[in-house]
This record gives sequence, C-alpha cells and structure tokens, in this order.
Amino acid sequence: MHLRPRPVALALVTLSILGVSSCSSAKKAAASSDCGGTFKGVAVANLTDLSKDPGVSSSCSQTPTTLEVKDLVTGTGTAATPTSTVTVQYSGVRYQDGFAFDASWKGGAPIAFPLTGVVPGFTQGIGGAPGVAPMKVGGRRIMILPADLGYGAQGGGADIPPNTPIVFVVDLVKVQ
Repeated sequence: MHLRPRPVALALVTLSILGVSSCSSAKKAAASSDCGGTFKGVAVANLTDLSKDPGVSSSCSQTPTTLEVKDLVTGTGTAATPTSTVTVQYSGVRYQDGFAFDASWKGGAPIAFPLTGVVPGFTQGIGGAPGVAPMKVGGRRIMILPADLGYGAQGGGADIPPNTPIVFVVDLVKVQ
C-alpha cells in the first residue's frame, strides 16, 4: 500500500487550504474549467455505487496547488477526524496521466489504518482541515492532492515520481 508515512518535517508542510485551484490555464474568468473531466480533470466511471471500484482516470496538464475535494456520495454516518483510524476502499492515480499506482479494490476488501500515518492530503481530505469538511461514513469522495500534500520532492517509489500530484477516490466504510 502506498499510503506509507512521510517524515515529520514533510508531514508538517502547509495545513491551510488557500482556496480552489483550477486546471484551466485560461484567465481567472475561466477558473471553473475542469479540463473536461468529472471534477478538475478527474473522471469516475462508477460515481455513486459504493459496491464497485470507482474506475478513476485523470489527464489534466495543470498542476494543482491546493487540496481539492468533492463528495460524490455524501455520507451520513460518523465523521472522521485527523486522528481517526479509518476503514476505506480507495483508488489512487497520478493526476496528470491517470496511472493507477494503488487501489484497495485490487485486494477486494477495505483497509484500516490511522490517518496520522499517511500523507497529509489524505489525512486532511478525510479527517477535515480548514475549508474541508470531514468525511462521513457511507461517503465517496474525490481528493486531488498537490505534490506537497502527497509524496513531495522525494516521490513515492517507482510509481510516483518526485513532485507528482495525485488523486484518490475514497469510500469511507468505518471510523474507529
């Protein structure tokens, strides 16, 4: 699983969410452009069926600078916190070319782990942060992580080069 911990110094990189970035390279007036995808250049084949792999693809040439989230299904259960242990199903792809680097769906079963032990954007995208509501059990959310909230300058092994923005589509199954 690629959701391994990062060094503390890198994990403390910006905790503030400064606003919504756009993947459009046009002027600010065109900031609502989504690069032709479902959300900011990310397409999801199974938007609302949490019993199916979401089927994530992405191909946006721009580089996001802030955490972007969108609920595809709004959960109604327990809300996660940044220190929760969560059980999730997820798919992870590189933002700019859609390469699938990891997915719990491959193993067929949800995975449980503490949000304190993963990349900051994953913690903030599920547990909440300024401008980002915590995810609730029963929800499915797209999270676009800029490189500094993902694996940063060191990258995430062979599948995630340095300074690569990444995307997760996450189904929150349980909060412990």
